[in-house]
Amino acid sequence: MFDMEDIFNPVSTYRVTSDYDGVRLDNCLIAKLKGLPRTRIYSIIRKGEVRVNSSRSKPSLKLKKGDIVRIPPFKSSSKTSSYSSKKDKQKIFESIIKKDKDFLIINKPVGFACHGGSGISSGVIEIIRNIDTKFKNAHLVHRIDKDTSGCLVIALRKSFLRKFHQEIRNKHVDKIYDLIVFGQWPDDIRSVNVPLSKKRSNSGEREAIVEKGGKDSLTEFQLVKSSEGFSRLRAKIITGRMHQIRAHAKYMGFPVVGDRKYGDEGLNEKTRKNGLNRMLLHASSINFRNLDIHCKADTPKVFSDIML
Repeated sequence: MFDMEDIFNPVSTYRVTSDYDGVRLDNCLIAKLKGLPRTRIYSIIRKGEVRVNSSRSKPSLKLKKGDIVRIPPFKSSSKTSSYSSKKDKQKIFESIIKKDKDFLIINKPVGFACHGGSGISSGVIEIIRNIDTKFKNAHLVHRIDKDTSGCLVIALRKSFLRKFHQEIRNKHVDKIYDLIVFGQWPDDIRSVNVPLSKKRSNSGEREAIVEKGGKDSLTEFQLVKSSEGFSRLRAKIITGRMHQIRAHAKYMGFPVVGDRKYGDEGLNEKTRKNGLNRMLLHASSINFRNLDIHCKADTPKVFSDIML
């Protein structure tokens, strides 16, 4: 057993450099405040303890070079808990499907969170940073859920992170997902356009709900194949809301197979008894049109097996 001594960090200010120009406030603090849990970082932002140019700010605020960020006093562990096992490092390393001096694209395995926090010691980004010193400044370009597999883009340089984020803001990115849902999806349903809001469940977890007054949310669906009890779909997200595909599938009455949050637990239990232990949602391709960067991640064999 090790005693994890706390280190007291007094109030400090940080002048944003060109490296963090265009980077979200939360991502900047996650990179800067080593040893401080991600949940605590979001807490101090939302409570207004973090100030940007003397004003309260949201986690999503895009910083600009020269901004002054006030960081409140906080205690951090003398040892960070970003431990990654050799097995996890090997699995993530082997999942790299495109490598460039400016970015990586991995076929994220199911069961890996994008980042640590909330009881998770190391996510994909922490593991990537520990694989090779060349990756020490890696940053997530976007996120996919822990229980979703597929294309995940990681920037290796801040300048390229800004390019990626510019493409996302300008809606010049195509994201395609493969999924299996329960039921017979009608071929004439080609899109779902219903607003979504973020809420906290009774357990404190975030979830997306269909709600009048929520944010515009549009998903395009294509029926690929139907079999007894299941439909295989291809989905393109036009807007990038949290859990958008899963929430829209549930709203239409065709929950994603294996989805523990939005799915049908009775039907999920039957598939688990048949050996299925994952959610059948896979980020199969991503395309940054103006950067001429596109990549496909092979869909796991289980997606075909269940349709036999």
